[in-house]
Amino acid sequence: MKYLKQTFIILFLSVAVNSFGQGSGYYNLGMQLMMKNDFKGAIAQLEKADAKSPDNPNISKMLGYAYFQCKEYEKSIPAYSKLITLKPTDNSAYYYRGKGRLNIANDPKESLNTMRDNFYLSAIKDFSKAIELSGEEDVQLLQNRGIAYKDYAIFKSFKIKKSADKLACNTLFNSAISDFQKILVLQPQRKDILDLTKYVKAQIASLK
Repeated sequence: MKYLKQTFIILFLSVAVNSFGQGSGYYNLGMQLMMKNDFKGAIAQLEKADAKSPDNPNISKMLGYAYFQCKEYEKSIPAYSKLITLKPTDNSAYYYRGKGRLNIANDPKESLNTMRDNFYLSAIKDFSKAIELSGEEDVQLLQNRGIAYKDYAIFKSFKIKKSADKLACNTLFNSAISDFQKILVLQPQRKDILDLTKYVKAQIASLK
């Protein structure tokens, strides 16, 4: 889990940083709680730190991560959006925002049900941007984007009313296969990816 490791490396390094603004005390308390896996407690402290130092990307990053770990995706998304505004080349921000959006799309609250298309599309866009910023074919990013394409295609397949809808689903399914095949070039023994590829191909066949 590349981005998970990156986050915790930043987490441990950042604990020693206590001179970046008025919110440093709250930030350090939040980091200490995060190291104990007390993400809810960390959120309370990091929210205070963010109120004191609203333009600090470290706070936005850790707050977004704490929200994400608590499955508060609706809150993690604006936190990562703020981080992107402050630090637009942080590809982990796009990754986690994309994950949050995909989680909401796949399991939306009733009030968000009509926005599922937007969440799927935005998640795919985020993963694509993270891939662009990484400058390499990152397996984790490709896998998440491939799954987002697959999930969005399945969602759209339930609403097929005309041939154009079927074509759109096939395009999404084929995009998923393309990402999975890139992974298999790098890691040919990935049974989970082989199984996903077979599943998507079966879905395409069922639309004919």
